[in-house]
Amino acid sequence: MSFIFRVFEESWHLFTDAAVYILFGLLVGGLLKVFLNPAYVAAHLGRGRFLPVLKAALFGIPIPLCSCGVLPAAASLKRQGANNGATTAFLISTPESGVDSIVISYALLDPLLTVARPLAALFTAVAAGFAENLLHKQDETDWLRGVDRSCPVANCCDGTDCPPAAHASHHSFVEKLTAGLRFAFNDLWAELAGWFFAGLLLAGVIAVLVPSDLLGRYLGGGLSSMLIMLAAGIPMYICATASTPVAAALILKGVSPGAALVFLLAGPATNIASLSMLVGLLGRRATMVYLVMLAICTVLSGLVLDQVYAGLGLSAQAAVGAAAEMVPDWLQTAAALLLLVLSVKPLLGVFRRYFRGTPAGPETCQSSCCSPQPLSLQPAPPSEKTECRSPS
Repeated sequence: MSFIFRVFEESWHLFTDAAVYILFGLLVGGLLKVFLNPAYVAAHLGRGRFLPVLKAALFGIPIPLCSCGVLPAAASLKRQGANNGATTAFLISTPESGVDSIVISYALLDPLLTVARPLAALFTAVAAGFAENLLHKQDETDWLRGVDRSCPVANCCDGTDCPPAAHASHHSFVEKLTAGLRFAFNDLWAELAGWFFAGLLLAGVIAVLVPSDLLGRYLGGGLSSMLIMLAAGIPMYICATASTPVAAALILKGVSPGAALVFLLAGPATNIASLSMLVGLLGRRATMVYLVMLAICTVLSGLVLDQVYAGLGLSAQAAVGAAAEMVPDWLQTAAALLLLVLSVKPLLGVFRRYFRGTPAGPETCQSSCCSPQPLSLQPAPPSEKTECRSPS
């Protein structure tokens, strides 16, 4: 009984440290969903070997999607004209980082690792995208597909008979803000909550069970540490948000910051469940390029980061969680309680899905995470049009 209590105690400490930053990250993620036009972005990801890759990697950095949820989004971008390299870059940079995971990294890790995480994700995404486009000759049809101009706000027009000038004023700022908040605290958190709490519990178990010198002995740095973390991270399904408290617990147990970075990059970027969909989206050869470049770049990033810490004389263990100390205790507790309330519905959905066999609805499983289906790159059939109304 004392073991369970200690696990929950350690998990609660991490949860209160992260809660304020999670709420902020969800808010920003919701605003990105509503105010960024995917059709405009997709128009920049087609022709060319290098610039579309860089744009796709930069665009994917702030988007908070898991390795499973990013696949349909990437398929949509490819269907709208993105080439293979740009699609590969988006597939890597998006799940490896995100506004939510960046702010949680700042709360639970240290400033240097917080900065290194998105930079390494960008480097990995760009390198993989460049490699894919250099090995694959572009086809004219890669960028001549129809662009989806449907409205990001639910129950609106599909964009076909909605002139851009008219549609620009179709929704007021308040309507868009409301839609963004609804997406952030319903859809987005429903996708992340289960994995985040699983990560918290795993972090608590690590903190209680693992002796402080054990992991440091085998994962304290060097190439072997990076390869072990890579082998553990690639098949695992853990989102960028959920991997952060696990990485913090590993660092406190002696794992080098470079090895933790490999886990933070490789874990969210792919998993066994999504590999079949990845083959359907990119093909076998492109999927192999994806995995090889992911492995090479994450290991290199980890080795470089360890050298930076050593050169600066910094200790990642000493700095873990330092940013959370700037938030008053009462605000941490209030944010944690609010996040718990927001988590009730998605967690109940997770329990129903796994323990009662209830099919997951839109609240519990976004972006075809539950039952992977082959991703078709053919244009979707036209849906029933809804009249684009002028604002009253």
